[in-house]
Amino acid sequence: MQLITDETPETQFPSPDSASEEGLVAVGGEISVKRVLSAYRQGIFPWYSEDQPVLWWSPEPRAILFPDDIKISRSFKKTLRKDHFHLTADQAFREVIEACAGPRIRSPGGGTWITEEMKTTYTRLHQLGYAHSIEVWSGEQLVGGLYGLALGSAFFGESMYSHAADASKVALVGLAKFASSNNIDFIDCQLPTEHLSSMGAINISRKEYLQLLEKALNNEDNTERWSLEK
Repeated sequence: MQLITDETPETQFPSPDSASEEGLVAVGGEISVKRVLSAYRQGIFPWYSEDQPVLWWSPEPRAILFPDDIKISRSFKKTLRKDHFHLTADQAFREVIEACAGPRIRSPGGGTWITEEMKTTYTRLHQLGYAHSIEVWSGEQLVGGLYGLALGSAFFGESMYSHAADASKVALVGLAKFASSNNIDFIDCQLPTEHLSSMGAINISRKEYLQLLEKALNNEDNTERWSLEK
């Protein structure tokens, strides 16, 4: 586990294979645009709570979702057919990240892990065309969504939320459909959860993940704003 200091180059991280048993690779440093992009390209992501230094992770196993493998239960198909929601992409990124910044069960200590610094950096990444959001609307009200980063032909999911029943599931299905039709090979779900597994995510080894990532990064980054319009 490496300590990142002010003198550490923003692109420098130890190998993910040096991670602790829990998946911790490095500690410290600022959440800068350059450092975050470099981390994801090396199979590493930031995850920490407000009272901690920045923690950089590469867990094993890694949860991923192949877009064509998303599972939609019969009951959820009925929800989708009712057409209570409509989806957009990249129309309310800041609102989505703010909504995702509430306390999360998976967060260290149970508090929010989306700090003000992370909001600022990921909003800048959105402006640069790397970070994207899927929004779920009920009428004129934003009721759910997700956001993450797209690099090469991979999408790295960061967080999702619901303020209405099934809204985050709707967002994930929308993301998977978009990914399937826009040459995104896989969605990195980072940490395994029962919820993600129920929707088709699988757990793979760090070695397998890094191989998939290397292949995906051979494709050019597409920094155009996303649209769900046909």
